[in-house]
Amino acid sequence: MLIEEARLPPGLRVYAIGDIHGRADLLDRLHDKIEADLPTAPAKTVIVYLGDYVDRGPDSHGVIERLTRSRFAGVEIVALLGNHEDMLLQFLDAPYGASLWLSNGGDATLNSYKVKVPASFDELLLTQRALLGALPRHHKQFLGSLPEQVQYGDYLFVHAGIKPGLPLDRQSREQMIWIRDVFLDSETDHGLIVVHGHTIVHEVEWRPNRIGVDTGAYTTGRLTALVLEGGGRRLLQT
Repeated sequence: MLIEEARLPPGLRVYAIGDIHGRADLLDRLHDKIEADLPTAPAKTVIVYLGDYVDRGPDSHGVIERLTRSRFAGVEIVALLGNHEDMLLQFLDAPYGASLWLSNGGDATLNSYKVKVPASFDELLLTQRALLGALPRHHKQFLGSLPEQVQYGDYLFVHAGIKPGLPLDRQSREQMIWIRDVFLDSETDHGLIVVHGHTIVHEVEWRPNRIGVDTGAYTTGRLTALVLEGGGRRLLQT
């Protein structure tokens, strides 16, 4: 399927929001734009968040709080798992393998929950316990309930991508939240248009088989929502 052929069912609008990475301020601004756009929406509206809510930016706590207490009455909310949420969950389960998370923005998440960043390997267990205590119950429930993918019409929404040539029901969790070059460089017809984040692009990337919407919010100040309705596609951005 080519991007030009992809459609949503009649009566449905989807907003797909790229990687937020702790920028609650940008999320508020984008939510304002969505709110102003909603009066023209059809009977059913869905907001799909494509993962990576935490790390790097200053307010991971604020982002998750907003996602768990939606301001949009009557709008379906789907928050997908990103690799940064997965790293956070792994730290909460087994802190001694946390070096990858801490070196990829996990320190910013700790700061947002007012937990001291560990100064040495010996402090990791104390940090894990402190973070478990600092996470509100509804934040833990949110992090533990994130699906890897969702499909609407001719579009598949996933954090990072999929392995080309592999049926959707055989895609692994790791592939859907971590994959890069094998997916990004592929011209394979996936049967669906894949809408994803994970890999930063200067401008939204429109390929025949995928749309990349991670515009690097935490560093560029630009958070993007792809708006899909029928065969139409447009953008809202901060």
